[in-house]
Amino acid sequence: MPIISRKKLVYTIGEPLRAYLGEYNREHPLPIQYSDLLRYDNSASLYDKRDRDTLWETVYYPASETDDILLALKTIYAILKADGDMSVTGHLTIDRVDLCSYGNTMPFRVRVRNLVNDNFDYFYIKKADASRVYGLELEHILSPNRISYLTSGQTLIEEHIAGIPGDMFFTQQMHDADMNPVRLCKEFVKFNERCFTRLLGDMHSSNFVVDITPDFDEVYYRIRAIDFDQQSYEGRKSVYMPQYYKQNQPIIDLGTTCLSPESVRQYQIEERSLMAGRLRVEQTRIGDLMAAMRTDAIAPPGHVEQLRAALNRHYRTSSFDSCRTMGDLVWHSLELVRIH
Repeated sequence: MPIISRKKLVYTIGEPLRAYLGEYNREHPLPIQYSDLLRYDNSASLYDKRDRDTLWETVYYPASETDDILLALKTIYAILKADGDMSVTGHLTIDRVDLCSYGNTMPFRVRVRNLVNDNFDYFYIKKADASRVYGLELEHILSPNRISYLTSGQTLIEEHIAGIPGDMFFTQQMHDADMNPVRLCKEFVKFNERCFTRLLGDMHSSNFVVDITPDFDEVYYRIRAIDFDQQSYEGRKSVYMPQYYKQNQPIIDLGTTCLSPESVRQYQIEERSLMAGRLRVEQTRIGDLMAAMRTDAIAPPGHVEQLRAALNRHYRTSSFDSCRTMGDLVWHSLELVRIH
């Protein structure tokens, strides 16, 4: 059972990745940086609707700086959502800024509220980490989901990914009468396959959401990763397979009762075929991304060696022997998808 006991090292964005981000319009000058948001002078614990501590803190800024900071945050939201068109922000206000002090990158979460209809949205401001950026980009290219994010220097802006957190879904909605266990477990098999193929780790139930779409006579599910911090870092193979996390045991137990081994194999093949199709469509973009990632040191050499040996055993091959970086391992894993 995979347990990540040590905090991951943070890797700064190097020049090859920076060039890639500029080429594909991910790099953008911003009116405020992550470091500027650390100038708060007060904070208060944030509680949810059930009066439970969320472990986030709402932060407050000095009166002399508040207006400038809130305007800058609205500008970032316009850049993220409307290509910088500030006309969409006239009826918007920054409702709250929260800080997660226990996270690897200590992210800020900004709540944007519509004054007309009281609807709200979120976005996140984090310290830029090369691993996380590679994870976001691989998700955008290889999954059925589109990802909106921006970088500026060593600051990372991420959109909010909507859905029910996996741990909450397991405890509150797993046994609803209208829940379709086969469709849910099928999606988890596909999610597991995507994570392992592109080496995205730490996908326990707190790090993904379940997106539910009702249809006229059925319910459809999609499982989406929301934390890309552990992209290609750990050396143990099991870290990249959500099926081995004890937090995901409820859906594993459900899958053993409603899916046959033949069905699991079918869904794995289907997902690898879909990824192969996305690789063909985005071959130029994935080639440019891998050119940067394969030269980037985003994990200790010992982790690369350990994972290289594990992947050779898993695929019953020695073809990973030539891989020297985590980027090499991801590239060769994707090549196996493309070939088969």
